[in-house]
Amino acid sequence: MTEPKTYTLEVPGAVLTYDVREAEATTEPVLLMIGSPMDAGGFASLAGHFQDRTVVTYDPRGVSRSRRTDGSIESTPEQHADDLHRLIGALGGGPVDIFASSGGAVNALALVARHPEQVRTLVAHEPPAIEVLPDRENALAATVDIHRTYQRDGFGPAMAKFIALTSWRGEIPADFADRPVQSPAELGLPTEDDGSRDDPLFGQNITAGTRYQLDFEALRAASTRVVVGVGAESEGELAHRAGVAVAERLGMKPVVFPSHHGGFLGGEFGWAGDPDAFAVTLRQVLAG
Repeated sequence: MTEPKTYTLEVPGAVLTYDVREAEATTEPVLLMIGSPMDAGGFASLAGHFQDRTVVTYDPRGVSRSRRTDGSIESTPEQHADDLHRLIGALGGGPVDIFASSGGAVNALALVARHPEQVRTLVAHEPPAIEVLPDRENALAATVDIHRTYQRDGFGPAMAKFIALTSWRGEIPADFADRPVQSPAELGLPTEDDGSRDDPLFGQNITAGTRYQLDFEALRAASTRVVVGVGAESEGELAHRAGVAVAERLGMKPVVFPSHHGGFLGGEFGWAGDPDAFAVTLRQVLAG
């Protein structure tokens, strides 16, 4: 695998930046690794375990190096799916294999529902598809409260509530938004409001992404092989429960991956999983 080469791609409303780590003499499809709102930097450790594959990572619109040009303050899974469709087109049209994490998994499922011919295998790891959960009204109310907290108080207080929500095990109580959470200072988060309101998670994605309704009929009919993954250490958490529910709706059992929601991370963003073991499982899943 060569050192990553960086490219840009103009799409409606944004200019995307993506990185290509090219493997010579490979017969395998491109392996696209995506997150949302996590950028390409989150896949550095995992990509290193696939030296025999051409690996492509990218920054979603409005994140890091991918700048928006439409002036919008919200990004939807439909927009992200169209961006991925155009990115795969720029890579030769596919079909590609995709490993998609978190919000990236929701976006990739939206892509497959529209353009299954572009994806051979999709591994969707812990998609936070709240709409499939029995406690969706309470969970969605909590995400709305996080968004409002961000708009009112800034990043630190919103992140404190986000951590409380995503680490909660079991169904979300109706009064969750009113319950006390740890202070930003206790969590090592910023305590001062810097006045910015352009955070990709809290400002752009959290409400549209969690409210998105997957097209299960199209996904079940797709030519793409879809695999849903969940973390061994995240059982009971919101994204894990959603992953299990999505797998059930697709008529399958989820594959259990080592570690937690970010199990593929090797210390990127200060959060470490078990990327060595995670890569072994991913390779086995991609091999079918």
